Amino acid sequence: MQVNISLKKVIDNSYDITIDTIPELSYDTKVAIVTNPKVAGLHLSYLLSKIRAKELYIITVPDGENYKNQGSIDLILESLFNHRFNRKSLLIAFGGGVIGDMTGYASSIYQRGIDFVQIPTTLLSQVDASVGGKTGINNSYGKNLIGAFHQPRAVYIDPYFLETLPKREFGAGVAEVVKMAVTFNKDFFAYLEEADLSDKTLLQEAIKQAVETKAGVVAKDEKEHGLRAALNYGHTFGHVIENETAYKKYLHGEAVAIGMVMANALSVKLGLMKEEEALRIQKLLEKYKLPTSYTIENVERFYEAFFLDKKSSDASITFILPVGIGGVKITDSVDKDTVLAVLETFGKE
Repeated sequence: MQVNISLKKVIDNSYDITIDTIPELSYDTKVAIVTNPKVAGLHLSYLLSKIRAKELYIITVPDGENYKNQGSIDLILESLFNHRFNRKSLLIAFGGGVIGDMTGYASSIYQRGIDFVQIPTTLLSQVDASVGGKTGINNSYGKNLIGAFHQPRAVYIDPYFLETLPKREFGAGVAEVVKMAVTFNKDFFAYLEEADLSDKTLLQEAIKQAVETKAGVVAKDEKEHGLRAALNYGHTFGHVIENETAYKKYLHGEAVAIGMVMANALSVKLGLMKEEEALRIQKLLEKYKLPTSYTIENVERFYEAFFLDKKSSDASITFILPVGIGGVKITDSVDKDTVLAVLETFGKE
């Protein structure tokens, strides 16, 4: 006997991304703003002046990638239960990528899923982390290994928040912009080579192009079954670097910048990219003071850590490799000896 459950329904998860001053926001439900002390101190009063809600609460979690864990999720959930949030209630992620990922994940599991809104305050979260519905937390095995795809109801990207962003955080965001240009848009890459992103007008155009690029990819592959994996260029290597350094030495975008340089070296080794193209990318990253070198202490251990990447399997590692500038290849057929040869160039002398 067989019983079929027909679930072939199309669910519209579409939403708008507003790149402008935050409009007046009104919600006829309970709302909780999830943020950290740093963002709250700088910008919470500005956000509160824009929001009206039936009931409004502030949930503050510690600042930093090392707090992107189950303990912080429990803190958020406990507050929601204490204030009797229901399925019509709403969370607002107000901060960088860490806050966005955790808020999205908490909203995806609270009472099996409630709505949330992204209001990103760093360049990295504005151009990348807030768009696409990836949510999650880290654990001892690696980065973002626990999570869910849960799309926000809306995203509000207000350039105002970037005025207080430290230069190092700004550079980390530029790394994600460069990532999207290298993999999908060579004209955008050329624009970035010439542009000075300290100019507000040029920066807003770069944000727009980066968001449009990512939105186009997500629309074609929401759950990362194929094309969307290309947006992880630099991340396969970068996540290992973050884990090796306990998320304390590098910002996420900085680790991704190093990861891109490593991925480029592998592409050059495989004949997918010219050495001069790899140098152009490195030069652009260094223009914004991003790190582009890393000493691998144990090459074999570094290699084995790749298998914890979500795109990999028990038997093979999936690499995202640029094909020149403006193209990308997703492959799980790079042999171990070739990868180790590249890693050795970053090893101890």
